[in-house]
Amino acid sequence: MTWTGEHKKMSMARTIDEKAKALSKSGGVSRDFIFIRDFVVDCNIGVYAEEKGVTQQISFTVEAYLADGVKSVVDDIAEVPSYADIIDGIEAIARQGHIELVETFAERIAAHCLADRRIAAVRIRLEKLERGPRRGVEIYRTR
Repeated sequence: MTWTGEHKKMSMARTIDEKAKALSKSGGVSRDFIFIRDFVVDCNIGVYAEEKGVTQQISFTVEAYLADGVKSVVDDIAEVPSYADIIDGIEAIARQGHIELVETFAERIAAHCLADRRIAAVRIRLEKLERGPRRGVEIYRTR
């Protein structure tokens, strides 16, 4: 039997699946996640003088990776983390006052998400939408 590109893909897929299963068995991060994409909020953010005292639109994308075994079994919101809780957290952080760095905002969102034990890891992307090209930060945090 020749080792074709298709065989290599299948072998690699098995390896990825085996690694995911091993991670799952060790109490790690599942491949399931809830997400919010392109959620735009007016924020007081920035280190430059022209950014003080004015709001800027910030786009938030959050992927909250579920802990192993977290899933809906009986169709009840209490079984799984809610994206509404993440949205509420972003809005609450934005209302707390001026934040100098997008990195600080991202870390606060990560801490908010990881406070829910059903979330094992989180990827957060913040992008400033005004005053120049789109720019921002993306972080990935685990417990």
